[in-house]
Amino acid sequence: VQLQACGGGSVQAGGSLRLSCAASGIIFSPNVMGWYRQAPGKQRELVASITPGGYTNYADSVKGRFNIFTDNAKNTVYLQMNSLKPEDTSAYYCYLDHITGRSWGQGTLVTVSS
Repeated sequence: VQLQACGGGSVQAGGSLRLSCAASGIIFSPNVMGWYRQAPGKQRELVASITPGGYTNYADSVKGRFNIFTDNAKNTVYLQMNSLKPEDTSAYYCYLDHITGRSWGQGTLVTVSS
């Protein structure tokens, strides 16, 4: 299973970005998809996740600003990030849980300037 993430970039505070992560390969029993982030010198943080049934979970720091959703036909998960803050600056990593374990995408960098 390979995950290809894209959509990162630089934006001013208050702006928006949309990250996407497409899974390819043979995927058995796809389960939860989501996003983590990790900034230099900080612990990795679960940003958001979504189950196949559409149940979502968000970190308190992004609730009301970020929205996670999927296109199951394309095995793609998206993270719509609105009202971005400088503290959202980080490398964002997508993941997919499946029957054989967890697969990770490469990081995509989000930089929010004040």
